[in-house]
Amino acid sequence: MKLPFLLLSAFSLLLSPCSRLRAAEPRPPRPNILYILADDLGYGDLSCYGQQRVATPHLDRLAAEGMRFTQHYSGTTVCAPSRAAFLEGRHTGHTSVRGNQPPQLLDPKITTLPEALKQAGYATAIIGKWGLGHPPPPDDPQRHGFDYAYGYVNMWHAHNFFPEFLYRNGQKVALPGNVTDRTLGFNDMPKGTGVAKNKVTYAPHSLTRDALDYLDRDHRTPFFLFLALNLPHDNGEAFKATGDGNEVPDYGEFAHRDWPKPDRGYARMLQLMDETVGQILAKLEARGLAGNTLVLFGSDNGGSKGSGRNFDFFRSNGALRGIKRDLYEGGIRVPFIVRWPGRIRAGSVSHHVNAMWDLYPTFCDAAGATPPTGLDGISFLPTLLGQGTQRQHAYLYWEFYEQGGSQAVRQGRWKAVRRNIKTGTESFELFDLDVDLAESRNLAAAQPVVAARLRALMTEAHTPHPVLTFARSQPAAK
Repeated sequence: MKLPFLLLSAFSLLLSPCSRLRAAEPRPPRPNILYILADDLGYGDLSCYGQQRVATPHLDRLAAEGMRFTQHYSGTTVCAPSRAAFLEGRHTGHTSVRGNQPPQLLDPKITTLPEALKQAGYATAIIGKWGLGHPPPPDDPQRHGFDYAYGYVNMWHAHNFFPEFLYRNGQKVALPGNVTDRTLGFNDMPKGTGVAKNKVTYAPHSLTRDALDYLDRDHRTPFFLFLALNLPHDNGEAFKATGDGNEVPDYGEFAHRDWPKPDRGYARMLQLMDETVGQILAKLEARGLAGNTLVLFGSDNGGSKGSGRNFDFFRSNGALRGIKRDLYEGGIRVPFIVRWPGRIRAGSVSHHVNAMWDLYPTFCDAAGATPPTGLDGISFLPTLLGQGTQRQHAYLYWEFYEQGGSQAVRQGRWKAVRRNIKTGTESFELFDLDVDLAESRNLAAAQPVVAARLRALMTEAHTPHPVLTFARSQPAAK
């Protein structure tokens, strides 16, 4: 009589939810990944981060439905090396592109993020501003892992919001009605750069339409879409020519505000950026993609004082010190919001310290892709999902070669900034961010042991670059 009982017990064990013999639960479907990157958006520019002059309801909704980060950092304080940090998963002590100029391009030997995702079966696309390296060839995005590319390739071309053309997969595509004024003396700039005298087709609208069209495609495999907006960056060439570089097709609700034109233009840029996000979210819902799409929103660096707008009027960087081109918090701490319905707790706020180079391993982690060795980034998927143990960085590092050259390190509560490295008037500052977010009190003399440790980390993190150097006289560009 024991045999039937044993068979019944074994059968019951197989059916038990606690059984070790139970088949492993299937992995959830791999998510689509949609990363929306703003250009020169400050930490305080969104209403969910404290902005009072302009409402950003769609981004506020994204934060309400997902996770808002308070301590997310850009790759560095200007666009090209910041984007390199994202695509290479490395901080700017290791990236192949470390400045907006002189000539330098992504190292083709490095496996970029889109290449890693392609190997895992993802379709990859970039729509918007490539702006990576100088001067990039028109098909540079395809050379580094993107199946589809539409928009600006050269970063200076992206200054012009009414250009005569954009690029689709390396080929020029005319924007109807736009004519660049060639009498303003910008002929030495890259093609497409300048100021339009006939303003008909607003490029950001073209980028949005293309992104919506991309989402309308029949996606039989998961996709990675990098929507790299050029809003709210100013057009420096237009500022030189007219005194107003905040180019918009109309001022909308700000048309009759008693504000200077550059301020009305900047406010409208923020609104147009937010409206683009709203259209993208609506399309995801209409196509039934929202539930399994990881949507992220960030900025390539902190807010800028360009083009005559009143920076203090908007408090674009909130309470943070510094602006774009600084390695103080205002130059590198940026808004960051992530939504993944059903996986990320709605309305959550994270104080996890992370940076753009962490996106590479995080995307790979979510996609089931294998990242290459040698990344500086750490996946923060455990933070997003509220599961497992979140690894922390030993420190974060940034470097910047313009304006005398500078470096910065953050380790825990401590932040060090070394400036004017190439000028002979070097300064070294140490701040306790836990009590001094505005970086107003230099503690380097009062905390010599901490200062020495962070200075040593600057030396450890930096590797030589073939073009850029912290030496007082830079080598000629090759």
